[in-house]
Amino acid sequence: MSRWDGQYSSAILSLAKEFALRHRVFYIDHPFTVKDFFTRFRSKEIQTRRQALLFGRNIFRNPEGFPKNFIAVTPRLVLPANFLPEGRLYDFFSKTNDSLVFSAIRKAIRHFGIRKFFFLNSFNPFYARNFPADIQPELFIYQTRDDISQAKHAAKHGVRLENEMIRKADIVFATSKELTRAKSAINRNTFYLPNAADVELFRAAQNNNLPRPPELANCSGKVILYMGNIGWARVDFQLLRKIALHDKDWTLLLVGPTDSEEHIKAGLDKLPNVIFAGGKQMKELPAYVAHADCTLIPFQCNTLTKSIYPLKINEYLAAGKPVVTTRFSDDIAEFNGVAHVAGSHAEFIQLIEKSLLDDSPQQQQLRIRVAEQNSWKGRVEMFWKVVSEFENGSIQ
Repeated sequence: MSRWDGQYSSAILSLAKEFALRHRVFYIDHPFTVKDFFTRFRSKEIQTRRQALLFGRNIFRNPEGFPKNFIAVTPRLVLPANFLPEGRLYDFFSKTNDSLVFSAIRKAIRHFGIRKFFFLNSFNPFYARNFPADIQPELFIYQTRDDISQAKHAAKHGVRLENEMIRKADIVFATSKELTRAKSAINRNTFYLPNAADVELFRAAQNNNLPRPPELANCSGKVILYMGNIGWARVDFQLLRKIALHDKDWTLLLVGPTDSEEHIKAGLDKLPNVIFAGGKQMKELPAYVAHADCTLIPFQCNTLTKSIYPLKINEYLAAGKPVVTTRFSDDIAEFNGVAHVAGSHAEFIQLIEKSLLDDSPQQQQLRIRVAEQNSWKGRVEMFWKVVSEFENGSIQ
């Protein structure tokens, strides 16, 4: 569901870019609906795609700064369907939308002379569930990233459609241990493939010469950073409020888009030492991490977060920064030696204080070494190992 020019870091985009270092990758953008087109008409993402969205022209591009083998593909506008109840009308809209997506894929196959390909659907069960006769991948691979039943918008049809897609897939990859356990009951060829980090990008945050972000121009105290989607179902806003109130000399810097008004309900917008920097492009993020003294994963402990392997923990570690996190999923346990894991709000704040006092060059290097073991290059190697074993008949 993450487009190549989205507002914040995307695991599947990072994985696709890593694949593109050695393979030709066609990255099919999550389709824009007719409603998206009119409500976001003046946005850059719509304006730069107008010919593709309306007429199916200029649908291929190799974005600047991406590997040369990375080709973004824009399907034509689709019909909004999620508001419909399950039934014939939804199925009709879904089939129509699929035909538009497959039309873009068909053009790519013809234009680039593709003879054999693997099809990887990353957590987007709303499209391309049933392949037409002329589009048959060598392998159909599905990747699940979150507990879709807990996603406010996607849950309505998502649970049913994802289960259908998982049953049809040759191989399923899951980004957390909880998801791997759950989806193995549907498809026995389900494997753990956790998120990673763009280690090279965030290694730049070790450079003290990176420019100080303008949001921190007037801040002289310690900077406590959370970076990521500031989402109502994930982030513990009461915990953030307690952190900000605990020490007025701390600056709580929140970098990422908000998807609700929960931060306003918690009063975070009224606290003078809380800064909302908004969403940033990936290339901008190392500067924010570089000027942080401690980094956070202040997640709630709930059904949704239980299935999450956080992308940001390896990004923080690649920069050598102290990390304080809640104990929200089983995957966090593997970071016990390099991240502080809190069981309560009070302990979380104590661990921030501890991190600010006892950080050292030796600990920074240990964090960096752990992050280097969790690179996208390593994840691609894990991917091909599973695929190779499947093709050789070692797994069926």
